Amino acid sequence: MKILIVSATEQEIYPLLKELKSGNFKSLDIDFLITGIGLVFTSYLLTRKLSEKEYDLVINAGIAGSFNQNLNIGNVVFVQSDQFADLGIEDKDDFHTIFEKGFASKDQFPFQNATLVNPYEFSFDLRMASAISVNMTHGNQSSIDLFKNKFNADVETMEGAAFFYVCLQEGVRFMQIRSVSNYVEERNTANWNIPLAIKNLNKKLLEIIDVIDNKKL
Repeated sequence: MKILIVSATEQEIYPLLKELKSGNFKSLDIDFLITGIGLVFTSYLLTRKLSEKEYDLVINAGIAGSFNQNLNIGNVVFVQSDQFADLGIEDKDDFHTIFEKGFASKDQFPFQNATLVNPYEFSFDLRMASAISVNMTHGNQSSIDLFKNKFNADVETMEGAAFFYVCLQEGVRFMQIRSVSNYVEERNTANWNIPLAIKNLNKKLLEIIDVIDNKKL
C-alpha cells in the first residue's frame, strides 16, 4: 500500500520519521512531504507530489489550535470538514466570505455549502472535529470572537483546507489528523503544550500505520 504523509514541518512528525527509519512497517510504501507552513505552499507541493506518484492514502498530520474548550490540549482529532475561513472581504467590523458575496458557488465541487467534507470513512477511534484554515492564526480577541461565532469550528490550522481541496480535486483517499497544542485565545505561549501535542499525534499515527500494516484498513 502506498501512503503519503504530509506535514507543514518536520518537527510535527519527527517521532514518526525516527520510528519508520528503524525498518518497521516494511510492507508499506511510505513517503513524506514537508510543505512548509501555509495554504499556498501546501497546495502547490501536494499537487506536484500527487502528479508524480499515485497513492492509496494521503494523511495530513500536524498540531492545531482549538476553539472548543471541551477538547483538551493533547487531544487528537479526525478533521471531518474544513473551510477557507479568511478568504473574503472585510467590511468595517464584519467579514464576508467569497461565497456569501457571490464570488464563488457554495455548492460547486468540491464544496458542499461552502465547506470541504471528507467523504471517506475510517475506524481509528478518533473524535470527529470541524476545522477552519487561515493565512494568519488568531491572537486578538475581537477577531477570535468573530471567526469563532461565524464558523463554529472546533480547531484552526494553516494548511488543512488546502489539503482537503487538493485531495478532493485529485480523487485520492485522504485523512487529516490534528493534535491540539493550544486554545485559540489572545496569544500566550505559556499556555501551550507543543511537546505533548506532538507526542500524542505521533502515537496515534503509529497506531494508524500499524492497523494499515496488518491489513485491517
